Amino acid sequence: MKITVRQYENADIKAMTRIWNEVVEEGVAFPQEELLDETTGKDFFASQTYCGVAQDENGTILGLYILHPNNIGRCGHIGNASYAVRSASRGLHIGEKLVQDSLQQGKEHGFRILQFNAVVSTNLHARHLYERLGFTPLGTIPAGFRMADGHYEDICLYYHELS
Repeated sequence: MKITVRQYENADIKAMTRIWNEVVEEGVAFPQEELLDETTGKDFFASQTYCGVAQDENGTILGLYILHPNNIGRCGHIGNASYAVRSASRGLHIGEKLVQDSLQQGKEHGFRILQFNAVVSTNLHARHLYERLGFTPLGTIPAGFRMADGHYEDICLYYHELS
């Protein structure tokens, strides 16, 4: 399967919203609890510095990422990203392609660092991927994430220098 990553277009919003909501509903990776609809999804994705989508050779959207500042002002050079892959497409290394593209886009958009504030400790696939791609772990916040079933898991912080 040939997978490409490109900048999102308005025609992608419906698929992006569906994939984003799938991860939110799973309640094990994203801090958001509110689902997007087509209008709020369009506004949400448009408000990001950059959004990338992974698609197959048929144009089916398999995953996405959002890239935006982690903070403002004197810390505005630090970017943040979130990644979502359609559950039926997981295990195909789509996440890796999305992360690699976000590193390139982060640099192109003037970020010097990409920082992740809340990688759930039990998200081992993501943590191994980030470390394999050169992200440095910063530490752990005990019980920093409330899972969908109500119990708490630690969150891990990571960063990657882009310059």
